[in-house]
Amino acid sequence: MDHCEASNFGIYRARRFGMAQVRWRAAARIVALRWEDFLRSDVDSRVLAFASYLAALDTEEAAAAQMSRLLPRAAECGTTG
Repeated sequence: MDHCEASNFGIYRARRFGMAQVRWRAAARIVALRWEDFLRSDVDSRVLAFASYLAALDTEEAAAAQMSRLLPRAAECGTTG
């Protein structure tokens, strides 16, 4: 019996990875929406729209980093999402 089966640690990590994946997907959708907002923005609001897009990218990057930190350990237990 390996460490994943021996405890709930594997299940806990897999759940954390699943939640991180949901957060990353949501952040990625927001990036797409903010980019569309930027493309449709008028001259007066372009700076703000682009700043909003950059903030969304930062959030998506953080969510992806969190997910990637959990992925190798989730993979050890045969659960990658």
